[in-house]
Amino acid sequence: MNRWEIGRVRITRVVEMETVSKGTFVLPDATLENIQREAWLQPCFAEPSGRVRMSIHALVLESEGRRIVVDTCLGNDKPRMNPPWNMLQTAFLRDLEQAGFPRDSITHVLCTHLHVDHVGWNTMLVEGRWVPTFARARYLIGRKEWAHWSQATDKFTKDPIDDSVRPVVDAGLADLVEDTHRLTSEVWLEPTPGHTPGHFSVRIASQGQDAVITGDLMHHPVQCAHPEWNCGFDSFPDEARATRRAFLERYGDRPVLVFGTHFATPSVGHIVTHAGGYRFRAFEG
Repeated sequence: MNRWEIGRVRITRVVEMETVSKGTFVLPDATLENIQREAWLQPCFAEPSGRVRMSIHALVLESEGRRIVVDTCLGNDKPRMNPPWNMLQTAFLRDLEQAGFPRDSITHVLCTHLHVDHVGWNTMLVEGRWVPTFARARYLIGRKEWAHWSQATDKFTKDPIDDSVRPVVDAGLADLVEDTHRLTSEVWLEPTPGHTPGHFSVRIASQGQDAVITGDLMHHPVQCAHPEWNCGFDSFPDEARATRRAFLERYGDRPVLVFGTHFATPSVGHIVTHAGGYRFRAFEG
């Protein structure tokens, strides 16, 4: 668990899992050789061997009396096609409670998009049924995302919709929102499409301090140096590249703390210019 304060907004990171693996599962261009060339990634985000460090975690925002969980990871008990994610049994809910956030204290759940590793703890298995994990919360789901993924027929995308999204919709707990929706005066959404049709990032500003949560517009800090490297799961590769470049230009060399949704510990830092491009500088503090 890590905590930061952006003005009056407190941000808490709760990790479901951290991994070290070949990066090509997510980024086809992230070969061992290519990652080894980017020595600046070590030690936080890569190993000397070229294997990459990544994280699956949730961020809890506390703003104006609201407790907002941003992205709910993979979840337990769920059959998944990717073996490391299949039928997990993690301590995520216990860790969330130990961080000070019992399930019933969460007021909002926000999914940057509807991929499997961002919706899993939306629901939990109770007596053979998938029920909303955060029964007192409103689940904020992008209108464009739902319109697209609710029609999915392939197993990889349909299964998490059916067991982790549709139950909260059927329970009447979901609000379909636009990609510029404002949650509080300090927290709002910023459209960053390409990875998925309605993908958005999350902006935070309070008392002159600023931050942004990437979602999956970037999966790893190496994409700051190589925004042309697409994720293998990007729905619209050309749009995803353009969105990444625009994001880097918007936040490069600015005092905006960037929270990478899959960036390994410390998961947060600043985008800085370097040799005509960009790098990610991990935050130390």
